[in-house]
Amino acid sequence: MSARSEPRGRIGRGRDRLVAVGWLVLLWNLLWGDVSWGNLVGGVLVAGAVLLFFPLPPVTFGGRVRPRAVLVLLLRFAGELVTASANVARIAVRPGYRPRGAIIAVRMRVRTDLNLALTAEVLSLVPGTLVVEVDRDAGVIYVHVLDVRDPSDLVDSRDRIHAVERRLVRAFGSAAEVRLVESATIEKGT
Repeated sequence: MSARSEPRGRIGRGRDRLVAVGWLVLLWNLLWGDVSWGNLVGGVLVAGAVLLFFPLPPVTFGGRVRPRAVLVLLLRFAGELVTASANVARIAVRPGYRPRGAIIAVRMRVRTDLNLALTAEVLSLVPGTLVVEVDRDAGVIYVHVLDVRDPSDLVDSRDRIHAVERRLVRAFGSAAEVRLVESATIEKGT
């Protein structure tokens, strides 16, 4: 490692810590429900203690943010949120109907920690799906899906999960990761 690259590494780590402190202070104030000087100072103290005693492993981000793909991701997520909410509401008010659930294992094509975490978060926010476990080493996400009537519903659920991953990688992934999810899409024919 050259002497020139060392300060850049320290600056990057310092920036990451400042971002983490900022988010923790924001979360602290949201939990208290009031933004005041006391909560801001308390949030900084709690954030400092959390980062000192529970240091986070470094998360590398080798991708880039693509605004158009982020917009597509957000719009599709909003659409899925509305559709899934309506479907779960329909199931909840349907008299005598007993939905069948299933847990499916879906192997992710991009197995970075960041991609696994983002995919799991987006899936868990959509009603009717819940991430049960993530096998980090194998790159597999286990997802509980609601209202499975036949094997085609399992295939559709797996395809939806891969579509979420594809949109996330298009929005935040590296060029190599985008090529990987696009080639898997072409091979599958979707």
